[in-house]
Amino acid sequence: MREIGGRRRRSGGPRHPGWLALPAVGWYAVFFLAPLAFVAAYSFAELSGFAGVAFNWNFENYRYLWDPVYGQIFLRTLGLAGFGTAATLLVGFPFAYWLARYSRRRTLLLLLVIVPFWTSFLIRTYAWLIILDPDFPLFRALDVNLLYTTRAVYVGVVYNYLPLMVLPLYAALERIDWSLVEAAQDLGDGPLRAFRRITVPLALPGVVAGSLLVFIPLTGEYLIPAILGGNKTAYTGTLIAQQFSEAHDWPLGSALAMIVIASMTVVLVAFSRIAARGDVGG
Repeated sequence: MREIGGRRRRSGGPRHPGWLALPAVGWYAVFFLAPLAFVAAYSFAELSGFAGVAFNWNFENYRYLWDPVYGQIFLRTLGLAGFGTAATLLVGFPFAYWLARYSRRRTLLLLLVIVPFWTSFLIRTYAWLIILDPDFPLFRALDVNLLYTTRAVYVGVVYNYLPLMVLPLYAALERIDWSLVEAAQDLGDGPLRAFRRITVPLALPGVVAGSLLVFIPLTGEYLIPAILGGNKTAYTGTLIAQQFSEAHDWPLGSALAMIVIASMTVVLVAFSRIAARGDVGG
């Protein structure tokens, strides 16, 4: 605070009224924090009878998850999320690169990338159920049966999550000044070296954002393994759904959900710290 011309003036830059954040904070509290608190409370309860819940506040549900069977399911889920992230990155990066640097019909092509979001995730997955059917003309001619296998799950994952990778990649690549790449090549760098030294570092924020948008939802993916995989392979998402809908063991399902949420929170915190260090170092 300092006094200028008889008036006190605040120092330290402009101040904004905090009440502007109240709608967002209220929405966040009511529709995220409150349901999360209920799930956390149920995770410390225990099953009573067939479908009853007794809030005795114990850690038995979490101790139960130390069984090696659940460890295998968690590792399998991480493998699915890792594959989906890597595959969508390998497919999406060349397309986003071409779209940002060379395409003359970017608006139309971006519209085609967004079009799948105009339909339900469930409908898009069921469409692949028809395509991958052994009686479909293509697979009948090839005599290949992918339906209800892990490969069918991988196909559905790449198809459904590819737009979530392409859009952040395009947003990062579209902002690149391509004259920097040309200058690097004029100074003796080959195309691959210029790509590695100039394009990749500048596109890294899009790579990280797209990877997070794909990896995090895949850790709880339920529909694709259930529809295209026939529920033959257990993943964390299918296991949580089974505890709530079939076994009626809400406390165990809540504990599984809290483990997934806690794991993803650790990943996000680690990423934010690495990103902060990168900003300081850069």
